Amino acid sequence: MVVAYVDTSLVVALAFGEPSVAGFSDRLSRIDRLCSSTLLEAELLAAAEREGLRSGVRRFIEPIHFVFPDRRLSNEIDAVLACGYIRGADLHHLATALFLFDKPAGAFFLTLDAQQKRFATALGFSGLDDLG
Repeated sequence: MVVAYVDTSLVVALAFGEPSVAGFSDRLSRIDRLCSSTLLEAELLAAAEREGLRSGVRRFIEPIHFVFPDRRLSNEIDAVLACGYIRGADLHHLATALFLFDKPAGAFFLTLDAQQKRFATALGFSGLDDLG
């Protein structure tokens, strides 16, 4: 079973039909379970509202399983910040992914954000390119 953490940048691009994700559907079909923080829902709906597209984007949230940490993410946040500075929302996504996958080697973190991708790689996650 292939499980992946997905951040907002990829889901927004899919929901808005951005050309940059045209070739990703085949790769994404290899994922059995997509997971994310509930932050994704807020970020996606805010972006959709800004673009006047909110009514059509909820279907992009439906296949996502939300991760609900039962404790503070202090250890995971510290691990991410050991790689350098990253803005809060991106930090939250990466920390939640570390909570989900306590050993990120071989786990997938799917993002279109270049800085988040660098951090995810530094933490040991595989990315979209590794899906084949």
